[in-house]
Amino acid sequence: MKSICKDLADEYAALDDMVKDLDAEGWQTVTPFYNWTIKDEISHLAYFDKTACLSATDSEAFAAEVEKILQGITSFDDVFKNVNAMGGAMSDADLLAWWRKERAELVAGFEALKPDARLPWYGPSMSARSSATARIMETWAHGQDIADALKIVRPGSDRLKHIAFLGVSTFKWSFKNRQLEVPDDSVRVSLISPSGEQWGWGTEDADNMISGSALDFCLVVTQRRNASDTGLKIQGDIAGQWIQIAQAFAGPPADGPAPGVRKNVYSHKGISHV
Repeated sequence: MKSICKDLADEYAALDDMVKDLDAEGWQTVTPFYNWTIKDEISHLAYFDKTACLSATDSEAFAAEVEKILQGITSFDDVFKNVNAMGGAMSDADLLAWWRKERAELVAGFEALKPDARLPWYGPSMSARSSATARIMETWAHGQDIADALKIVRPGSDRLKHIAFLGVSTFKWSFKNRQLEVPDDSVRVSLISPSGEQWGWGTEDADNMISGSALDFCLVVTQRRNASDTGLKIQGDIAGQWIQIAQAFAGPPADGPAPGVRKNVYSHKGISHV
């Protein structure tokens, strides 16, 4: 767990650098993610870092927290409103301190576990390594919302490999989540990492293929960009269907932005070309 915990801590630090010097107006900047403010985004991360830590260190306390937050709730939107309201009630400085505390405790909790340790979550249980991967993904995805809101062009890092792997691993889930038949044929995913390495998953001679930059792929599977606004190359009907519904995160089916709404401004090396 040492390596993935370092990557998680580094992802936290990268986002912290974006928000640590914001003034009161900056914290209230509206992001392109459901019109959440930056304060909403960090509140969301802090709360789920807290519950992920409980999952990793105290399963009974985690179960109690789940029961508490879901009491009287009928939709995920209501859950997120309640979660965001917790941090929203804090001062900006207190929220930042809360998030730093929760994420530090989470990393320490993960470090004490074996990668295959089973941890409870809101749906099926997952391994400690998968839980850490999910935290990297969510931190990076909400960090993209904040970067877009602040008009920051952030280059990718090779930490994206965790998110790309999660995107590939949720191929079947993306179909099942929408009650669609899972295709029999697989999709080859071939990506160029920010450092120039070649990453690949699936059979090399597959009829269906997605290729391009790892940054573009991660932006799409986390639903922060529409595939048509990236440089991804899509080959085959199944690949085309998947990339429109790809969802690397849990929860009910969600739709990414429409073409042009959050237009990609990155080249395959993560450098702005606008």
